[in-house]
Amino acid sequence: MQEVLSELAAWRERGDRIALATVIDVQRSAPRPPGAKMAVNEHGEIAGSVSGGCVEGAVAEIADGVLKGDPPQLLHFGIADSDAWDVGLPCGGEIDVWVQAYDPGRFEEVARAGGRAAEVTMLEGASPGAKLLVEADGGRSGSLGSPELDDEGARAAGELLWAETSERRDGLFIDVVGPAPRLIVFGAVDIAASLCTVARACGWRAYVIDPRARFAAPSRFPDAEDVVAAWPEEAVARLGGIDPATSIVVLTHDPKLDDAALLLALRSPARFVGAMGSRRAQAKRRERLTAVGISDDELERLSAPVGLDLGAIAREETALSIMAEIVAARHGREGGRLAEGKGRIHEVPA
Repeated sequence: MQEVLSELAAWRERGDRIALATVIDVQRSAPRPPGAKMAVNEHGEIAGSVSGGCVEGAVAEIADGVLKGDPPQLLHFGIADSDAWDVGLPCGGEIDVWVQAYDPGRFEEVARAGGRAAEVTMLEGASPGAKLLVEADGGRSGSLGSPELDDEGARAAGELLWAETSERRDGLFIDVVGPAPRLIVFGAVDIAASLCTVARACGWRAYVIDPRARFAAPSRFPDAEDVVAAWPEEAVARLGGIDPATSIVVLTHDPKLDDAALLLALRSPARFVGAMGSRRAQAKRRERLTAVGISDDELERLSAPVGLDLGAIAREETALSIMAEIVAARHGREGGRLAEGKGRIHEVPA
């Protein structure tokens, strides 16, 4: 949704009628993941993309028809026809695209505000195009046509909201929007600045926490969203808590700060928890955490020493190593070499 927000706002302000095409399903290798969008207005202007250029022309023609009054349409594009290079995917994949007249509402508001929500669209049945919005706090608006369908859609939305993936399920499409991923870095050390820089380049929001105000100076971390000089519990509360879309890295090398941060992180719903330090330091840290009640299952969540084995030496390389593991964990990957892999490069949904 974010990729077409600015154009949608400008077109709506102008009073344009708009059709919105959304990738709802992909098979094998496809250029864009579920949720990718292309908007078309009544003047023929286009924003966004559903395939990186392969089928945009065909989708735009259908969108023109929708703007003239045609009902919503579900399109399928693959390579099993003679026109594959004109309206297919020469990359070898297949995509399904849903095209519908655009009706601005709460979903756009949430996306524009950097919030989190899932919009469930009915693709078939008695009310194709009907929508239900489910927000992160459980609030609902709209309807799929019946209380039973609404409950089914809300359950699916709840499962995908924090997984940060959009997905087609049994005649429904669940379109998820959320803020950029968040990384909390405990320890205002030199490598933290490099990690914030790499995180920002990857589209993440990085925050630095350290109770030592002398070190936790915002000027030292220009790429951080915020720098909080407070103990972990207080600092995390200021940042709004830890949610399932948050990743955490502990870098301080000071047991007092490390352990306080990890006690909080390992008992939170954070997606990833990592800590820097030698293997000897990790063994001692595990002993300390076990002594204060951290269970074996909780310790299994800790990735330490943090980072992928890149042979990193300089702090920028080390930051890259750490961020690479965090990204891999977010997508359920181990981080091995693509050249040595056997499966697909891009899993679906991406």
